[in-house]
Amino acid sequence: MERQKHQYQVLIYQVPSQPSAARVGVWRELKRLGALYLQQSVCIVPSTPALRTELERIAARIADLGGTYHLLPLRSLPPEEEAKIVDGFIAQSTLQYEEIIENCEVNFSKEIEFERFRQNFTYAEAEEIRHDLDKIRRWYDRVVERDWFGAPRRADALQWIEHCERLLEAFEEEVFARHVPDEAGGTTPTLEVEPEQRRPLRLRRAAGRRGSVSGDR
Repeated sequence: MERQKHQYQVLIYQVPSQPSAARVGVWRELKRLGALYLQQSVCIVPSTPALRTELERIAARIADLGGTYHLLPLRSLPPEEEAKIVDGFIAQSTLQYEEIIENCEVNFSKEIEFERFRQNFTYAEAEEIRHDLDKIRRWYDRVVERDWFGAPRRADALQWIEHCERLLEAFEEEVFARHVPDEAGGTTPTLEVEPEQRRPLRLRRAAGRRGSVSGDR
């Protein structure tokens, strides 16, 4: 079955090697946009009004940094080249969905399991875990915005996020049950963790997540 043909914009650019932060900044903006790199300093995006506007803004920044660029419309490709481009975008989105799945399975799920194991049923912990899930959801939404060709693992990533939501809701219910006043007017005792005990966990979080939910993608 022949794939639908699309139009693209190709950006070829060169930025001075120093300061290196300038080159990294341009690269980061293009990756955030969802650009597919064909080789170093050559990238491509589908041709839409919103993406063209963003590319023009980035191109202007390249010029301000003392660099040069060519922003070229690509209105037609041979079928085999079109297939390569589309496959490249799908592979890029698939990798990002797989990172989300890994984050849900390895970091988020294990985090709740660990807090339950040590009986750390506090509102502060539940709130922090909820904040982490919100970050994952925003990350997923950004990937979906750049998934122009329907990468197959989108549904799997969403299912994992929904699974994490159910895990968190169950944890929050346990927190609530242990803090809501009982019929005698008291509360169910909860193990509070001292700051000294919490510090290794925070370091473990930082190392385990590798910045995956806190940075731009």
